[in-house]
Amino acid sequence: MRTNSGPADELLIKLDRDAGVPLHRQIETSIRARIRAGLMRAGASLPPTRTLATGLGVSRGVVVEAYQQLVAEGYLVSRSGGYTQVAASMPPAGAASAASAASTAQPAARSAGLGAGLGAGLGAGRRVDFGYGRTDVSQFPRAAWLRSVRTVLTTTPNDRFAYLDGRGVPELHETLCDYLNRVRGTAAVPGNMVICSGYGQGISLLIQVLVRHGARRIALEDPSSNDDARVLAGAAGLDVVGIPVGPDGVQVDALHRADADAVVLTPSHQWPTGGVLSAAARAEVIRWAERRGAIVVEDDYDAEYRYDRSPVGAMQGLAPDHVVYCGTASKTLAPGLRLGWLVVPPHLVADVAAAKVLADRGSPVIDQLTFADFLARGEFDRHLRRMRPVYRRRRDALLGALRTHLPDLEPAGIAAGQHVVAWLPPGLDEAAVVTAAARHGLAIHGVGPYRIAGTGPGGLIFGYATLGEAAIAEGVALLATAIRDVREP
Repeated sequence: MRTNSGPADELLIKLDRDAGVPLHRQIETSIRARIRAGLMRAGASLPPTRTLATGLGVSRGVVVEAYQQLVAEGYLVSRSGGYTQVAASMPPAGAASAASAASTAQPAARSAGLGAGLGAGLGAGRRVDFGYGRTDVSQFPRAAWLRSVRTVLTTTPNDRFAYLDGRGVPELHETLCDYLNRVRGTAAVPGNMVICSGYGQGISLLIQVLVRHGARRIALEDPSSNDDARVLAGAAGLDVVGIPVGPDGVQVDALHRADADAVVLTPSHQWPTGGVLSAAARAEVIRWAERRGAIVVEDDYDAEYRYDRSPVGAMQGLAPDHVVYCGTASKTLAPGLRLGWLVVPPHLVADVAAAKVLADRGSPVIDQLTFADFLARGEFDRHLRRMRPVYRRRRDALLGALRTHLPDLEPAGIAAGQHVVAWLPPGLDEAAVVTAAARHGLAIHGVGPYRIAGTGPGGLIFGYATLGEAAIAEGVALLATAIRDVREP
């Protein structure tokens, strides 16, 4: 029996080289037990792998393997800069054994450090939460962001810190236009851009302006996540009408019958169904807008994350005089940044900027300049390249678990984004499944609450961005048990 000494004393790890148990497993077990016992607080930093290896008298690779397994289980998170901390939330019961089994079959996935952020956003009493619309904020590129903050604070002219007009800082207009035109195929020009505090404020500003321009009715996709638009439009006196969504996005023939003055679309990855509006349908929507003098609001909420398909360009590039392009950093960096942007048709720019001034006198200058520098350095592109394979592997874990445990569910919208919809077979009640899942400690949303007309097939929304692979597997297994309860009361 050998007990560690030196810098590794704080972890109280005992290694028994005669036990027949791999050393990395013994390290995992010891750290896991201390975390579960509450002896290591959330956010506590662990010794660097090299330091702990020296203290234990083992190779660094042994410690690296132990840390990576605990990251995959959700007990630890790897932070930018190479250090490791105790995760903010306790992983669900059974995650250790499930992740250990998965690691044997998938060593490459484990070595990639998947699972950071497991349990983020879990509600009280929930073992697994498939909440949608989240990004893994534990992966926020802090070091790169800090470099941009320092650059801004040391090089920005003094006048940039005074009051600006409602559109935001010119530096961000220019870098965002360069990025959007290059990556999303927009036809953006700096003079037509307005910086806002996320999509929620952006759609609020647009609705105010549309009402002042005489709009009476706004159309939304059905189903749709546009709770902001629905509530704000109703409060502003606009009629709200739902446009049915098919496998390939909104049904354009229904839009022609809607008598609407504006429509809000998610054409590159319809929320929640995942459909992509075809080129022919996009052209027809543009013709509709031109004939009516209407506005298309393009919510491009997660187009940066695509896995099994080629990029789909933004509609704004087809008709910049009729399409408002909406983008945010919420799904790519972190929603807490509250950074959003609108590319507005020229005739609406002044009114949208004026509405922004009335709302809050403009978004924080330092944040805007930091993001501009972050973009210009190429850090945004690097972050996206790093996160795409992470989210893809989590998506693949979800699809694999569904094939194993629930093969009669039909996944849709899997080629992009951070969520998957799975349609339920006929006869299986959506609300009953959601309720039964909650009894088993699983939080999941149905499609039904996001329908405007209230009719359509039952489906479940699986957000996977913040869950490790072990938690995803456990969540689907819990769901399978819940569905058996519904089918066999």
